Amino acid sequence: MQRYIPNTGEQQEEMLRDIGVSSIEELFADIPESIRLKRDLDLPEALSEMELVRHLKELSGRNASTDEYACFLGAGAYDHYIPSVIQHLVRRQEFYTAYTPYQPEISQGTLQAIFEYQTMICSLTGMDVSNASMYDGATAVAEAAAMACRSTGRAGIIVAKTVHPQSCEVLRTYSRYTGRSITEWDHKDGRLDLAGLERLLSDDTAAVIVQSPNFFGLIEDLGNLSDMVHENGSLLIVSCNPISLAMLKPPGDLGADIAVGEGQPLGNPLSFGGPYLGFMAAKEKFMRKMPGRIVGETRDRQGRRGYVLTIQTREQHIRREKATSNICSNHSLNALAAAMYLSALGKSGLEKVAALCCRKARYTYDELLKTGAFSPAFTGPFFNEFAVRYHGDIDRLNEKLLEHRIIGGYPLERDYPELKGVWLVAVTEKQTRKEIDDFVERAGSL
Repeated sequence: MQRYIPNTGEQQEEMLRDIGVSSIEELFADIPESIRLKRDLDLPEALSEMELVRHLKELSGRNASTDEYACFLGAGAYDHYIPSVIQHLVRRQEFYTAYTPYQPEISQGTLQAIFEYQTMICSLTGMDVSNASMYDGATAVAEAAAMACRSTGRAGIIVAKTVHPQSCEVLRTYSRYTGRSITEWDHKDGRLDLAGLERLLSDDTAAVIVQSPNFFGLIEDLGNLSDMVHENGSLLIVSCNPISLAMLKPPGDLGADIAVGEGQPLGNPLSFGGPYLGFMAAKEKFMRKMPGRIVGETRDRQGRRGYVLTIQTREQHIRREKATSNICSNHSLNALAAAMYLSALGKSGLEKVAALCCRKARYTYDELLKTGAFSPAFTGPFFNEFAVRYHGDIDRLNEKLLEHRIIGGYPLERDYPELKGVWLVAVTEKQTRKEIDDFVERAGSL
């Protein structure tokens, strides 16, 4: 029996007999000869398992891993330390192989884990209700915009240019054939320009979307913003870094109606860009407009606590034209990892992680400026990410740093042509003082 083919030759013959054909060729008789492949596939010779494992390890060894490289690259995905307990638990087969918990009588463990995740997201964001995660932070932003349009009966969306460019791109894609209009709101010195927003607001504005800390790493002042947005009858959507919420006032306390973001920093590895999870939470009055799944707590006839999927306004369950969203699934395994991460660290642990990120980022920023090779790109407070202007070629700088096993920052020019020479640097609790000093020394001298 071949290891990767689940049936033997005898079993294949038995299946062919059962369906009434004598050979594979007869089975495919309806496929025209002109489009059949008449030669063997252009594949290398088969390897034994031992040879294959060795070959794959050699290939994977060519990759730059954050286990061996110091990483100062952020821009939406961050290299945080993941406690070992998470990988041990999340790989248990009852979680790893589970799908949608439609049958509550056999899915109480999964449902409770999602309920706990929702509870912790609400606590972090200052909101009343959370769904069971979206695909990623970008789709969470786009779904929040659609949710705002359903809630207000309006079709206009204003999005700050300081929101993650990939989120803006997905937002535009979602809106292309829905009749929604997307208006970009420019920044002033890297932060929100309230005077500019006042000129853009209209009777058709369903929502204003901002991000804090924004894509440049700067923390926004959202207090006055919410008053301006609500006076216009619009909703305020805030995208945020969940780790930062251990230090900063949550968006719900600042007047936001919907809070979204990328949940990857919560116990999920970088994984070459995914899979990640998008979190979404909102005020209670918008609960029936939320997309995706929500797990609720209930009691049975004997008064015993239980968990069920509730308020399921998805296209599988009702007429498609009445669905809140056509998102058909969620990243519940990633959400489970996030819940485990938050549980393992607890409130004080998460606060410590956030404080370390903030202090180490400030130290790195100050030390880079001292080299004379960098200057401030913006003014304003930041959390764990900041932008500096480099007096040289950023791409060459990153190439040179990589030779010294350092993953450098993100060139903002890729998304903002006017920011040529501006380097976005991220620092997390993982970077040691020695790694930071080495990074600063090499970056300042290249």
